[in-house]
Amino acid sequence: MCGITGWVSFHSDARTQTPVIEAMTATLAPRGPDAGGVWVGERAAIGHRRLAVIDLEGGVQPMADRPDEPAIVLSYSGEVYNHHRLRAELRDRGHVFRTRSDTEVVLRAYAEWGEAVAEHLDGMFAFAVWDEREQRLLLVRDRLGVKPLYWAAADGGLVFASEPKALFAHPEIRPRVDADGLREAYSLLFNTGPTVWSGVREVEPGGLLVLDRDGIRERRYWQLEAAPHTDDRDTTVERIRELVGAAAPSQLEADVPLCSLLSGGIDSTVLTALLADELRSREGREARMRSYAVDYSDQAVAFTGDVLRTGHDTPYAIEAGAFIGTDHSTVVLDPHDLLDLEHRRAVVVARDSPIGVGDMDTSLYLLFGEIRQHSTVALSGEAADEVFGGYPWFHSPRALSAGTFPWLLVTGDEAAMPLNPELDLRIPEFRDDTYRTALAAVPHLDGETPAEHRQRELQHLSLTRWLRQLLHRKDRLSMAQGLEVRVPYCDHRLVEYAFTTPWALKSHDGREKSLLRAAGAGLAPDSVLHRPKNHYPATHHPDYNRGLQQMAREALATEQVRALADETRIKPCLDTAPERLEWGHRLRLERVVDLALWLDHYRPELAL
Repeated sequence: MCGITGWVSFHSDARTQTPVIEAMTATLAPRGPDAGGVWVGERAAIGHRRLAVIDLEGGVQPMADRPDEPAIVLSYSGEVYNHHRLRAELRDRGHVFRTRSDTEVVLRAYAEWGEAVAEHLDGMFAFAVWDEREQRLLLVRDRLGVKPLYWAAADGGLVFASEPKALFAHPEIRPRVDADGLREAYSLLFNTGPTVWSGVREVEPGGLLVLDRDGIRERRYWQLEAAPHTDDRDTTVERIRELVGAAAPSQLEADVPLCSLLSGGIDSTVLTALLADELRSREGREARMRSYAVDYSDQAVAFTGDVLRTGHDTPYAIEAGAFIGTDHSTVVLDPHDLLDLEHRRAVVVARDSPIGVGDMDTSLYLLFGEIRQHSTVALSGEAADEVFGGYPWFHSPRALSAGTFPWLLVTGDEAAMPLNPELDLRIPEFRDDTYRTALAAVPHLDGETPAEHRQRELQHLSLTRWLRQLLHRKDRLSMAQGLEVRVPYCDHRLVEYAFTTPWALKSHDGREKSLLRAAGAGLAPDSVLHRPKNHYPATHHPDYNRGLQQMAREALATEQVRALADETRIKPCLDTAPERLEWGHRLRLERVVDLALWLDHYRPELAL
């Protein structure tokens, strides 16, 4: 896993601006702590920071097709899981390889297939190819958007990077926020394309961008499609088992230590079991998969539930680890550490955004830091809820009948930091317009029942929007610690098959994630298989709430925060007794604190 950056300009000579590309590349050092490099030509400058995972000696980047007078230069982030098969195919087509890295496979695949290269790759990736012969830049992002890729127009071309902070090291791109950006950030709709930063956009998941002298063009090479599902229940369960069973071991390759994130839920337990079995088949029966869970010292003593958490994860994670036979560890965090301003600032800088989930982001960042002491790669059960229908909104009559994004019924205005009404952002209207646009993009089949029609809408919204911010969170917080996180449930073949499966099969036992539960039989303890959905754990320590309230008071003492935040709606959260502060109101305070840290670090120009 790595960080990529660079620019192309047809109006200037990049060879005179080597310090600029070096500065841009340096901002991504946490994503690639092992090495860095730049390549500069007349029209293009390409930078790379490397986290070495496969072919530690041979995968140096930026990578060129030949040492002298290169025709193709690549800066690549991610993992391509079918690189062995592609290497064999490309060798048959006459390509000669100098390394055993998947990076070179992507380079040679571009030489063979041009911009159609994306359709040949299985994995998580974001990369840039500069073609000297054609004077053309190609930017590509993986199908589900696991790896990030941002760009902004500049004089005579564009600037690109894995994270916006690298763009801001270019003299033409400044951190600027306008009303549209605030709407994008605080509406909680998770659009793909626009960002909080004015002029900064994302390459869409499953999309690519081409820049040449004729201008910029974008297209999607992959998207979800509706298709008839003809398999019966038993066949469907078996197919799910095959697809998950193929995705998990395909992502186990690494030349560095790896582990799994084992929360004690069905998603991570089934995944860890498959990984552990594959590891034993490769390295012998004594091989043991490392696994990690997170807990808080107050929860370990006396668990406190809330609307999102009905049970304590740790006992289930320990039981699952013993059942599978992993080398399991629980990372126990002190709630007071979550108040550390340096930790929180690091999280805000990692995100490049004021919007997160407060202490849950900080705890994930600290967890990844602990894991990085022992492993460079971790595998996560992220996306199973979206793929298999695990969220409450798939099963709630209220969500099924609501004319808005279903997660707003859980988060909504109770959790969103209220913005100053004088800004007149008209977020309700923005939400309504965005919702109509989102529904128009959902593919349907003729003859669907109203119930199936609505479930397909909820699945599409969850996979293309809600999942986006979870993958963003996991990538940015893990890469800030130099840890690569892989997500096998994002395998596009699994996602495609599950999306076409009727809801009646997805909920055939009357519960969430019926297909995964059936496919995972025998891979997890019954207590885990039949455990209700539980969200990422959070601390409930009154000292944390008390400290958070004080931090929010200090944040509101700054002029810029007061200009953006609605103090009258935040004040009740400050006046509530710490032991009675509800989750939604606490998250509102978290966002006030994050806003202050974000403003202080980036000093953005506010064009409101």
